[in-house]
Amino acid sequence: MSLLALIQTRASGGTPPVYRRLKYRFIFNPRSGQNARNPRLLQHTRDFIAAHQLDAIVVSTERPHHATELARRAVDEGCAVVVAIGGDGTMNEVGTALAGSQTVLGLIPCGSGNGLGRHLGIYGPTRHVFHTLRTGRIRCIDTGTANGHPFFNAMGLGFDAEISNHFARLTQRGFTAYVRTTLATWRRFQPVAITVQTDTAHLDFSALIVAVANSDQYGNDCYIAPGACVDDGLLDLTVIKPTGLVAALPLAVRLFAGRLDGSPQVTRLRAARFTIGREAPGLIHTDGECHFTAAAVEVTVRPQSLRVLVPATSD
Repeated sequence: MSLLALIQTRASGGTPPVYRRLKYRFIFNPRSGQNARNPRLLQHTRDFIAAHQLDAIVVSTERPHHATELARRAVDEGCAVVVAIGGDGTMNEVGTALAGSQTVLGLIPCGSGNGLGRHLGIYGPTRHVFHTLRTGRIRCIDTGTANGHPFFNAMGLGFDAEISNHFARLTQRGFTAYVRTTLATWRRFQPVAITVQTDTAHLDFSALIVAVANSDQYGNDCYIAPGACVDDGLLDLTVIKPTGLVAALPLAVRLFAGRLDGSPQVTRLRAARFTIGREAPGLIHTDGECHFTAAAVEVTVRPQSLRVLVPATSD
């Protein structure tokens, strides 16, 4: 569905279409990734609103989970599109408020990874991203929950969650910082014993990483679930088994080349529901945001429950 179709309504009696102005709300996270280093982005956003005479305001987040509050308020006030200006964490908070509603999520991805944005083709020059907000089409995508915590790109536990936990504490982020955090965490992380239950399978593993993905990548073109699709009603589980540093290097190459399925260290499953068991309660992450939760992690999909603006020419 195009954005034009969204704003088109018909009067009673079969009269020609009537057009109404679309109400936008832009939610800006000043502490997110590139936003903290690029104060001009906020001005670019305001210039875009003025140039296209949008019925829109920009609001800034002030604390964790504030974006969810702001997005819910926008829905209550009749906004048709709520735009998240931030990284995967900001996207997660806004998406949490919009999932299951008719309000559409717009993305101006400017975090460290931008996994969902990259999967949907929303990344690159600012002009491309803003163009999508005006001319894009609506795509209904699946969403996931892990012990009640929503995610839209990926969730994980084990080494994955430990990296997210350490990365969240950094004052400076980016790809280089992510690599340094990964190597530092690698030196002290111990693999976890897990079980994975689906409707048709029961498996036991010693695992380094357990990830359940909606899109195909974490971000930065790191493909944790090659072939994953955000609107197929299924989630993709990837288990990476413990490995030494020497074997980890070609595995990392596979991750960025999108060829993870060819590795003997990797097991993949696809299902609408997973029960992941571990020996004790611990950390999980949802779109990079960490939570301490029970030993058993119930992961489920909500098919096509979030409406997202994507480029008109995307798949």
